[in-house]
Parts: sequence; C-alpha cells; structure tokens
Amino acid sequence: MDYQAYFRAQLDGLKDEGRYRVFADLERQRGQFPRATRYKDGASHDVTVWCSNDYLGMGQNAAVTQAMHEALDKCGAGAGGTRNISGTNHYHVLLEQELADLHGKEAALIFTSGYVSNWASLGTLGSKMEDCVILSDSLNHASMIEGIRHSRAEKMIFKHNDVEDLRARLASIAPERPKIVAFESVYSMDGDIAPIKEICDVADEFGAMTYLDEVHAVGMYGPRGGGVAEREGLMDRLTVIEGTLGKAFGVVGGYIAASEALCDFVRSFSSGFIFTTALPPAIAAGAIASIRHLKGSEIERARQKERVAKVRASLDAAGIPHLDNPSHIIPVMVGDAKKCKWISDVLLDEYGVYIQPINYPTVPRGTERLRITPSPVHSDADIEHLVRALNELWSQCALSRAVA
Repeated sequence: MDYQAYFRAQLDGLKDEGRYRVFADLERQRGQFPRATRYKDGASHDVTVWCSNDYLGMGQNAAVTQAMHEALDKCGAGAGGTRNISGTNHYHVLLEQELADLHGKEAALIFTSGYVSNWASLGTLGSKMEDCVILSDSLNHASMIEGIRHSRAEKMIFKHNDVEDLRARLASIAPERPKIVAFESVYSMDGDIAPIKEICDVADEFGAMTYLDEVHAVGMYGPRGGGVAEREGLMDRLTVIEGTLGKAFGVVGGYIAASEALCDFVRSFSSGFIFTTALPPAIAAGAIASIRHLKGSEIERARQKERVAKVRASLDAAGIPHLDNPSHIIPVMVGDAKKCKWISDVLLDEYGVYIQPINYPTVPRGTERLRITPSPVHSDADIEHLVRALNELWSQCALSRAVA
C-alpha cells in the first residue's frame, strides 16, 4: 500500500468538500483582547477574534496573570510528573477545594483538559460498575462519546433534550442495573440549554446517576459562575458536574466535582488520571485566581450578556440568519461548507475578523455555520465592523436573509 498517497487522497477529499481545516497563525496581545496578531506569508497584521472560548477574557485578567507569575517564580515550570508519583502540588489541592466549593460538592478532581476529564471519568465509571448502562444525549460532545465507548458499557442514546424519550429508555432497563444519564447544560454548536430539572426528575425516578457537562457554562451562569445548574438551584441534584478551566476561566484543564467517594474512586481507578502528568502549578494558580474573581464579580457576566444582545440585534437588523437560543453562543447559519469556508477566509484576509467555519462532522451537513462568541470587551465599533462585513459577504454569496 502507498501510505502517503492514501493520506494525500483523504486530505484532497476534505479540501474538495470545503472541510479542510486551516489553522490561523495568531498571537494574542496581552491586555488587548480580543485583538491578536496574525502571521501569514512573512507579514503580520492585527485581527479581532470573534470565536474564542475565552468567553469573559479572563485569560487576560491581571489577577490571573499575576497569580501565574507568582506561582512560576515560586514553584518553577512543571508539576514534576503524575500526581501519583511526584506531581501533587499544593496549588492542585487548593484548586480542587475551590472547585468543590464552587459547585457545592464534597470534592473535586482536576485533569489536564475537559476532554480528558470526560473521557477518563465516564470511561472509569462505566467500566468499573458491573453491568452499567450509560444513557447519552444524542448531541453530546465527542469527549463524552469517547469516554462511553472506552468504558465498553452498554450505551443508549436518547433524543436531544427529550425527557420523554429518556424516560422510555430508562423504563426499559432492569431496575437493579447501575445507570448514568450523561448530558450537557449548554450545547456549544446550537447554544441551546438542557432541561436539567426534568432530566434529574426522571433520573431520580429510575435510580440513575446524573453526569452533567457544564464546560460552556461554568463561569458564565449562576451568581458565582457555577453554571446553569447553579443558576437554577439544581447543583445538589447532580451526581457529577464536569467542567473546564480552559473556557470562561481563561486557562487550561478540566475537572469533575462530586462526592468524596466518587472523586476518590475515579482518582484511584482511572488510567487517564493516574498516568498523566499533572497541570503545572502556575496553571492551577491562575485557575484559582480566575474562579475566585468570578465568584465575586458579576461585571464580566453582565457585560457579556449585553454584548450578546447587541450582536443579535445588529444581525437581525441586517437580516443575517442566526439560531435563536438562550445562551451566549451565536451560530450564524450559512448552510454550505464551501461558502462557509470562503466567508471565513475573506473575513480574515480582507476585514481582519477571525471566525472559524464550523463544518461536518462537528455539525450535520447543510447546517454549516460561523460560531460567534461575543466577549465583554468587544466594542460597539467591533460589532458594527463585524456586521457590516457579514452583510457585504452575504450579498456576494447570494445567501438568503432572515425575515424580520
């Protein structure tokens, strides 16, 4: 077999469909978010980032960067290895205490990413509880899907946010079997929000554990940034709350918050935790500072919510179609992979606007989109420039307009 020819042919197929991913070479400017410097063909120019998951700009927050500098000077660069052998640092302990407090749980356990925390936790729970069944929302993230697959537990997929379909599937399972209902609060591509209370009600009815992924909600919702479950007063109803440190908290890493016994169970049996080098102390210190800041400050969340409303109103005025949802995520719908990629390229090359195209397999074919995430520091001028650029490109592509 000609391996290299096979690789090239597969990549050419992606390019022909307009699904080939190109990474923009960007350098974030400290203190200037959402500005970044783009490098291309030996030249550079400034761009405005409109698709960052650093939703609140906390990656630029002075308290966060100062805490990281202090920890770096105090502890050095790395963690020294896995926590099991040489890498448990006092900052890890403090961070887990902060996260447990954020979610009103007995304990928390940190991982190197949100992907790893889902993969390791669901994989461990599903594999170690004999005869377990995991019920997964049909739009769950790839990390949850991979964790469930890795567990080799029986899997049932219920219709997205469909409580009655979930009830029917739970009713079909023998009562004595362990069960986990895995779902998300904010779904990142459509921006819709799960009926958490109703799902918990059904799970309780059939004796199932609940596993809630809040990665796109922590820091963003609730009086202290605990997520949608905190906002709705439901954190105590959930067996496991999973989150990330790499989005609204502005650094990197993932975690679960749950009972002391469950966290210790995952810590003790998960290969994805046991054999992975721990987060650097400086990262943990930055996360602690970010969580503490957002526990006490509503300024960033309020400003971000206002910016989202203004972007939506401006898009409506221009007739640019976007999915209506109750979250901070604005999916601008294109519906064609090649046009979506072309618009993204022109926005970056000619308008200095960076928004990555979202194509299949991340979203179904025919629903290709630009995923916009306004931040508290996007200005009125930024919004006007974005919408003007989209308006011009919509006309050039002869794309349909939304009817007011």
